[in-house]
Amino acid sequence: MLIKKNSLFHIMLFFLFVFGLVLCAQNKVYAEDYENVDPSGVTINYWHQHTKSREEAINTIVDNFNKSNQWGITVNAGHQGHYGQIYEKMLTVVGTSEVPDIVVAYQNQAADYYLATGDGLVDMRPLVNSAKWGLSSDELGDFYEGFLKQDIFPSLGGVRLGFPPKRSMELLYYNEDWLTELGYSGSPKTPEEFMDMACAATKQPFSKATTPESSVGWLIDIDASTFASLTFAYGGDVFDKEAVQYTYDSPEAIKAGKLLHELASNGCMKTFTEKYANQSEYGAGNSLFSIGSISGLKYYKSAVEKGANFNWNVGPLGHSTPEPRQNLYGASLSIGNSGDPKRALASWLFMKHFTSPDQQAFWAEKSGYFPSRKSVASIMKMSEQYKNGFSLLPYSMSEPSVPAYDVVRGEVEKVMAEIIKGGDPESLLKNLNKDANEILSDI
Repeated sequence: MLIKKNSLFHIMLFFLFVFGLVLCAQNKVYAEDYENVDPSGVTINYWHQHTKSREEAINTIVDNFNKSNQWGITVNAGHQGHYGQIYEKMLTVVGTSEVPDIVVAYQNQAADYYLATGDGLVDMRPLVNSAKWGLSSDELGDFYEGFLKQDIFPSLGGVRLGFPPKRSMELLYYNEDWLTELGYSGSPKTPEEFMDMACAATKQPFSKATTPESSVGWLIDIDASTFASLTFAYGGDVFDKEAVQYTYDSPEAIKAGKLLHELASNGCMKTFTEKYANQSEYGAGNSLFSIGSISGLKYYKSAVEKGANFNWNVGPLGHSTPEPRQNLYGASLSIGNSGDPKRALASWLFMKHFTSPDQQAFWAEKSGYFPSRKSVASIMKMSEQYKNGFSLLPYSMSEPSVPAYDVVRGEVEKVMAEIIKGGDPESLLKNLNKDANEILSDI
């Protein structure tokens, strides 16, 4: 049964869509407007989710642009909460004069904003391809093709609703010293090896563990991206792009569910409630494995140095396919449709600055994310762990970029929790798939 908030979400989108149709004719930014637009002196707003050192890095990038750009454009950047909070705020301002000029958005969120008013975001194709303001073929060729494609929506007529300043990837963090103590010579190559190692670690605590009595193979973060990563590793997907349908009932997804069920029932995997406990417990030598983003490298490194101080590394998830299949994801920057071509162009010019090689190298080193441009690899410093993650980019997969995926993610996480508690994976996932496709069909 679908939760009430799904219905409220659909009602909100419906009214925003109807309201937006009235505004669309006035607010639409046309492709031919840009070549003769003068962005001089424009002030724009940028909503982001970054805090602490990443916010400091964003402010540095913004300050550099504000001081150096030839048009006198001013960017006002501000933290607006986490991704979910920004999403909720955007649904209340999209199609109005209060819409931010630049907003961080996952692909599915961007689709929601666009559909909310029928034209809630600016289609960036004319900007990216502009002879005057856009990127040359050589410059575009320097971007990872897969990164660029993630923000193009064939189901919406091929519009480009975002541009990528970075990407991240789900990786397996593992304790090399503990694996050696268990008699293994490397990280798991298959899901079966992953389970065997996790269960062995639960029975044989790490010699340097701070609290060996709480030893466990894997401390899992109940997250839809984790489930997608496991499904990819089994050779499947959670969405059929050709059929435009969720596939949480596929054989590979059910295998992923059964893996969670078996690990939990054997006590080889535990959940956590304390924020970032997966990092701190891993660093303390209490969990052999953690699955998390490449952007968390510095936090895991700090946890290890403050904790059990062991040799550690990252790699692909154990997979049943000949090659790894890694979950690549990340929010892009979208342009809110204010109806003002000057603001749209000014926003794009800041994005060009942000994605230039020098700024990308600075941002990647400060944030821990992957840069969007290939040339950055030759000018940035990389740790061994970062290099290992970087080498997996050719094996990337991606999660759905369809509207209302945020709602579906919440349903996935509920099902994961039920499976871990002992629920039947197959029946739970079949029901999930039915509900997910109902949510999709309602948009």
